[in-house]
Amino acid sequence: MTETSHDSTDVEPAGRLRSTGEAIAGFMRRVPFSIALAVLLVVTAIVTGTAIGPATDATAQAWAAGVITTIDGGRWWTVATALVIPFDPFQLVFGVVATIVLLGVAERRMGTWRAIVAFVVTGVVGVALGTGLQWVGSLAGEWWAAGTAADLTLDPLAGIVGALVTATAFMGVLWRRRIRVVTFAAILVFVLYDGDSSNAYRLIAAVAGLFLGVLLTGDPSTLRARRSSHAETRTLVAAVVAVTGIGPIVAFANRSDLTPFAFGSYLFDDGAVDLDAVISQCTVTTAEAADACVRQLAILSAQGPGMFVLSFVPVLLLLLSAWGLHNGRRFAWWLAIAVNVAIIVFARTALDVTVTTADVEDGTWTVFDLGELVVWALAVLALPVGVIVMLVVTRRHFRIRAPRTAVARFVATVVGTLLVLALVYFVAGLVTIDEYWPAASPADLLIDTLKRFVPPHFLAVVDPIVLPGHDLTSALFQLVGPLFWVVFIVAAVILMRRTDAEMGFADRLRARALVRRHGGGTLGFMATWPGNVYWFGDDRESVIAYRVINGVAITTSDPICAADAAGRVIREFAAFCDANSWVPVFYSVHPQLLPVFEELGWEHLSVGEETLVRTTGLELAGKPWQKVRQALNRGIKEGMTTVWTTWDALPLATVAQVNAISEEWVSEKELPEMGFTLGGMAELKDPDVRLMLAIAPDGRVQAVTSWLPVYRDGEVVGWTIDFMRRSDDSMNGIMEFLIASAALHMKETGAEVLSLSGAPLASKPLAPGETAPAPTGMTRLLEFLARTLEPAYGFSSLFRFKAKFNPEYETISMAYPDPLALPAIGVAIGRAYLPEVSPKEALALARTLAK
Repeated sequence: MTETSHDSTDVEPAGRLRSTGEAIAGFMRRVPFSIALAVLLVVTAIVTGTAIGPATDATAQAWAAGVITTIDGGRWWTVATALVIPFDPFQLVFGVVATIVLLGVAERRMGTWRAIVAFVVTGVVGVALGTGLQWVGSLAGEWWAAGTAADLTLDPLAGIVGALVTATAFMGVLWRRRIRVVTFAAILVFVLYDGDSSNAYRLIAAVAGLFLGVLLTGDPSTLRARRSSHAETRTLVAAVVAVTGIGPIVAFANRSDLTPFAFGSYLFDDGAVDLDAVISQCTVTTAEAADACVRQLAILSAQGPGMFVLSFVPVLLLLLSAWGLHNGRRFAWWLAIAVNVAIIVFARTALDVTVTTADVEDGTWTVFDLGELVVWALAVLALPVGVIVMLVVTRRHFRIRAPRTAVARFVATVVGTLLVLALVYFVAGLVTIDEYWPAASPADLLIDTLKRFVPPHFLAVVDPIVLPGHDLTSALFQLVGPLFWVVFIVAAVILMRRTDAEMGFADRLRARALVRRHGGGTLGFMATWPGNVYWFGDDRESVIAYRVINGVAITTSDPICAADAAGRVIREFAAFCDANSWVPVFYSVHPQLLPVFEELGWEHLSVGEETLVRTTGLELAGKPWQKVRQALNRGIKEGMTTVWTTWDALPLATVAQVNAISEEWVSEKELPEMGFTLGGMAELKDPDVRLMLAIAPDGRVQAVTSWLPVYRDGEVVGWTIDFMRRSDDSMNGIMEFLIASAALHMKETGAEVLSLSGAPLASKPLAPGETAPAPTGMTRLLEFLARTLEPAYGFSSLFRFKAKFNPEYETISMAYPDPLALPAIGVAIGRAYLPEVSPKEALALARTLAK
C-alpha cells in the first residue's frame, strides 16, 4: 500500500442514520403489491357498496365464502373473492391499514412475488379448508359448525395474516418470534371469545403460513423454537398476557354464544330488565319459570354503570400485569397468576351458561353432545391454565421486587379500603334490609357484600341474588366495587414503580459523580451498573461498588478515589466487610494496587489481561496493522459508514434493528448470557455510554459496539468497549472495521486510550527473550479453566481477536485475604457472571464443556 492510499483510509468513515420519515418513505417504495391491494380493497368496496354499509345479501351471495355459497351453491370462486372485498366500512379501513402495514412488512421481507404467492395461497387455503371443515362439522351436528354454517365471509385479513406469518421465515429470530407469538395469541383470543367463521379462517391461514415459509426458504429450522434474552422473554410473556386480557372485551362486543369464552356477555343485554316484570315472573312456581327467574335476576343484578365497569376488572388487572411483567416485576407475576386462577375457579359459571345456550332444546343429550361439552369445558380452562404454566416456567425472568416497606404500605391500603367499603355497604344494607328483593337475611347480605367486589359475570348467577330497593344502598351497590379496584390499581402501579435500587438512588448518583471525578481506571464506569451496592469512605470522596453473594463481597475493578488514597480506602472497606462477616474480594484490579494487598498479606492471582490501544497519534501503518487496515479498506470500498451516537438519539427504525441484532445473537446460543463485568442491552442505554454503529449502504445496521467513558478530573480521556454484536449477514471483518473506525474517531476527538476490556483467563504473550514463570497449582487450575470454558464462551478466541489491534497488555487480578475461601469465592463469582441459569441452560453449558 502506498503512503497516499494509506492516508485516505486513516480517517473515520463517518455517516448518518436515516430518520424515521426517510425509513417510512423507503418502505413505501418497496411494497408495490401491498399498495395495489389497498387500492383494490377501496375499489371493490365502492363497487359493491360496502364502503358505506355492510354487504347486502346479494353481494354476500355472489362474492362471500361460506358453506351456503362455496359448497352448497357451487360458487368455488368465492374462496378467492372473499379475500379482496371488505365486509363493511370498518373492515375497509382496518383492511387498508393492515394491507399497508402488515402485508407491507411481509412484502418488504420476502419480496413482491413471494408476497403475492403467500397472500393467495394462505388466504385460499384458510377459507377453503375452513369452509370444508364447517360443512363436515354441520353435517355431524357439531355445535360450533352448526351455529356458523350460515355465515358468509368477506375477509381480506385471512390472506394478510397468512402472508405475514409466511414472511416470518425470512426474518431474524427477534421479529420472527415476536410476530408469531403475538399473531397467534391474538387470533386464538378471537377464536375463543368471538368464534365467527372469519377468525377460524385466519387461524388456518396463519398455520398454513408457517409451512409455506418453510417451503419458500427451504429451511425447516425456521419452525424451531430459539432461546431468547431475559428482556425479550419478559416482552413476549407480557404480550401474551395483554392479548389474552382483551378477550372479554371481544366477547362483550360481539355477544356471541358460539364460544366457551363468551359466557357472561348475556348479562349485558341491550334492553334493560324491568324489576316489576321480574317480580311477577318469579311468583310463578314452575321449574321453567324458576330458571327464567334466576336468569332475569342475574341480568338485573349486573345492570348499571358500576357493574359494567366492574366486569372489566379482570381485563384491567391483566393489562396492569402485562405492564409489570414487561418491567420484570415479581408482583405482576403473582397478579397475573391470581387473575387466571380466579378465571379457573369461576369457570363453573361458564359451564352453566354453555349448557343453557347449547343447541339441545329437548333436553336429550347424546354421547356426541356430552363429548363436545367436555371439549368446551376444557377450552374454558385451557387458556388460563396455559398462561399459568407459561408464567411458572418463565418465573426466573421476573425477579424485581419492591421494598418491604412499599409492600406493607400497599397491603395496608388495599385491605383497609376493602374493609371500609365493605363495612359501609353492609351497614347501609342492614339499615335498609327490609327494602331488598327477594327478602334478604343478614347472612344473605354478608354474601352479597362480598359479591360487590367480584366481576358480575363470575358470581351473578350464584345464590343468593338480592337487589337493594333503597336509593342509597342501590348507589353503594354500584359504587363500592369499582372504587375498591380503582384504589387497588393505583396502589399497584405505585408499588411496581418502587424498587430496592430506587431506594439507593441517591447513592447511585453520588457514585456516578465520584466516577466522573476520580475515574476508577478503564473499567471504573462498570461501578455504575445495576446490581451493585455502594460503600462510601469516611471522607465521602471515595466509593467501592460491590455485590454480596453467599457471604462474599465482590468489588468491581479498582476503588474509585484519589490515587494517593487507594490504600486507605481498601483497608477501610476490608474492615467494613469484616464487621459484616463477609469475605472481601477485589476483582479485576490493576497492577498498581497489588503492593497494597501484598502489604496486607493477601493473596492475588491473574484473572485476565486488559488490552489497551493508545489513540494519541495513532497510525494504522505497517505490517502489524495489515489485517485491520484491510477490513477498514474493504468496508469503505463497499460503502460502509459508521455513526458515533447514543441510544437516546437513535431513530425508532434503528432501535428496532439493534434489538434484532442482539436478540439474533442471543438466540443462536444455548448458553446463558453473562453479566457482572459484561454488559448487555440495558447497559448500552445509559446516556453517558456511546454507540458506534456500522451502517450498510442501504441504511441497515450491520454491527453495533458500545463504549464506556473513562474519566479523569471530570473529563473523558478514553473509552472502554463493552457490547459487541453483529448481524449474521454482515460483511466479513465488520468488527475490525468498526473498532478501527472507533479508534480513528477517538484519535480525532482527543481521547488518550481505547480499552478493548479484559480477556478473562488469558495470559499476555511473552516478550522476546522472556521466560514463563514456573507453574503453580493455581496457574495450572486457571489454565484448566481456560481450556474447559473455551468451547462455551470463546475467551481465547476473543483474546486473539483483540491482538489484531497491537495493544498493550495490562494484567488484571483478583485479590483475596484467605486461600481457604477460594471455593466459596469461585462459586460467588460464577453466580455473579451467571445469576439466572435455568436447568436447561446449565445442562447446555455442561454439554458444551464436555465436547
